[in-house]
Amino acid sequence: MVSKKSVVRRTASTAAVLAVAAVTLALTLGGCSSMDTTSPKSARDDAGSEADGKFGSVDCRKAKCIALTFDAGPGEDTPQLLDTLKKEKVPATFFLLGKNHVLKYPDVVRRIAREGHEVANHTWTHQVLTDLDADEIREELGRTQDAIKKITGRKPVLMRPPQGRVDDEVTKVSKELGLSQVLWSVTAKDYKTTDSELIKKRVLDQAGQDGIILLHDIYAGTVPAVPGIIAELKKRGYTFVTVPQLLAPAEPKPGEVYRP
Repeated sequence: MVSKKSVVRRTASTAAVLAVAAVTLALTLGGCSSMDTTSPKSARDDAGSEADGKFGSVDCRKAKCIALTFDAGPGEDTPQLLDTLKKEKVPATFFLLGKNHVLKYPDVVRRIAREGHEVANHTWTHQVLTDLDADEIREELGRTQDAIKKITGRKPVLMRPPQGRVDDEVTKVSKELGLSQVLWSVTAKDYKTTDSELIKKRVLDQAGQDGIILLHDIYAGTVPAVPGIIAELKKRGYTFVTVPQLLAPAEPKPGEVYRP
């Protein structure tokens, strides 16, 4: 169990920046409504038949695939989450925050990479990128790229824009930095509740083939909800994959916006 004292200890700066997301997340997907997006199925189809045999461990043309993703960590509960994922043999994609997270928990970042999960970029301080100019966007993404490479030896190829908000400028800088933009199809709104059963129900109610599930491993109710989510989705016949595996044999294209 996570104590009330543990919840209070959450990083104040993180709570402040993510409170903004909690207020406005209902508008999230609308923030990129004018942008062209690519679904995982479209990405796979566009790769063509010549890519046969290049699907890696799972062929999501045939398997019922779904991607579990976690934003805004790592945090103090991430090791517990990694224990669960390891036990269940479930790969995930982690969109990491730089300041107060990647820098604070470098050993956890190394573990995420070492255990086969996809390490991705969620900016340095969780600023809404569409409110920034090109140099500021580059700073938000570039600092996290560099910090993760220093720890893992590899720069991410995926990013998730805070609140899902992208525009031409964000796309241009993302492409320059070699980053694809990844949105989602399932959100549990776990920033609004510590009720793990409710988080689980929200995910299961929205889950579908080729789905991308958005959760946050920094909130008290989320990590305890994950075992039940995994168990039920496995029962329903889903295969868990990372986001790149969901797109395979296509490779994520820098600047592209992916959304189921």
